[in-house]
Amino acid sequence: MSSSARSGTVRSGTWAVAALLGLAVVLGVAGWWITTYNRLVQARTAVDTQWAQVEAQYQRRVDLVPALVAAASGALAQERQIFGAIAAARAAYLGAPAGSPERVRAASALEAPMGRLIAIVEASPDLRSRAPVAALMDELAGTENRIAVERRRYNDRVRVYNTLVQQIPSALVASVGGLRPRSYFEAAGPAAVPPTVRLSP
Repeated sequence: MSSSARSGTVRSGTWAVAALLGLAVVLGVAGWWITTYNRLVQARTAVDTQWAQVEAQYQRRVDLVPALVAAASGALAQERQIFGAIAAARAAYLGAPAGSPERVRAASALEAPMGRLIAIVEASPDLRSRAPVAALMDELAGTENRIAVERRRYNDRVRVYNTLVQQIPSALVASVGGLRPRSYFEAAGPAAVPPTVRLSP
């Protein structure tokens, strides 16, 4: 075999090896990209699923409020104002897209009027001693505990997801895939001093 033929064979063998190496690199990068994107989507889905749990507890709490107000049967002087604030906060909450920062903020806005309603009921021994009111307050207390647990779990899921979205190199995949960080749930500050309760005669 002539030297030129040998040289051509070597060159074609080198190109074949280079092509195989290039293909392996492309497949490796594609595999990493797909795996990383899937991990991001799974983390985002976990956040959405956990937020649904928080929403379920919020819905339970909001559903208990009318029963509590009805059981109080006019004993609350500020009933309309507080329930109006709860209704407005609930409307904002339900009107925001699921899992959005707006919905998280609206859920936080629900804290203050709920805190005032509970504080008013608890500040009135006569009202608190009524069996229906006492039972509803116990239900609300249980719901508050569930909400706290679900919120903590939600924030844990958001932390995992946000870490993936912001960490290099998965941040590149998140950016191209349109995956953005999610907001943590931040509870509102303590409710204001409860207003004076005037019981109906």
